[in-house]
Amino acid sequence: MTLRLLDASTTVAAMEPPVTPDREEGRRWAAEELSKPQYPDAQPPWLEQLWRDFLDWLSSLDGDGMGQGPDLAVPLMIAVAIAIIIAAVVVVRPRLNARRKAAAVDIYGDDDSVDSEGYRRRAATAADHGNWPAAVVDQFRALVRSAEERDIIDPRAGRTADEAAGQLGQVFGAAQFRLDAAARLFDAVRYGEQGATATDYEDVRGLDADLLEMKPDFSGQAHTGFAMPK
Repeated sequence: MTLRLLDASTTVAAMEPPVTPDREEGRRWAAEELSKPQYPDAQPPWLEQLWRDFLDWLSSLDGDGMGQGPDLAVPLMIAVAIAIIIAAVVVVRPRLNARRKAAAVDIYGDDDSVDSEGYRRRAATAADHGNWPAAVVDQFRALVRSAEERDIIDPRAGRTADEAAGQLGQVFGAAQFRLDAAARLFDAVRYGEQGATATDYEDVRGLDADLLEMKPDFSGQAHTGFAMPK
């Protein structure tokens, strides 16, 4: 009999619905989840704005009127939080995967024998056919290959787009922001399956052309990674 009572008690406990949080507990759960590093680390600007708007909305629930009647704000707040979390996962995950892949594969892939002019021709051909992702990828490769050919950075297997942008930004300080943006675009297009536009291609092509006109400034730079003049 005792065993049967224990079994029944266990069955009833298993069938009990999950604990429903109150308003403050629901707010805390949502804030803790959406504050995890993987979300702000790779989220696009619109998702960051959505997150800030959601936090403002949570703060607005502290009014005196919210304490009257059934607390319908709690399930609504949880539903909105879940929707934002799903959106964050859908948008952020491909970007994080792109970063992981980018860290393991160098800029040129399996074929690193093409010179800068070869990459520029490939990029122009892709652009002529409206293949903007391929045009962006090869144009960025042309930019980095050109820097190697000009003895600005040493040719090195395994170099990533972020690393190339970081190195070139040290000697082309005025172009640092554009280099970083081009590297992020390269990673997103090549590894994150993000699309590209004619404007994206023209931005990278313009950056490549501008760097050809700029003189690198090696002052204060360590020799590591740079093909600095003797």
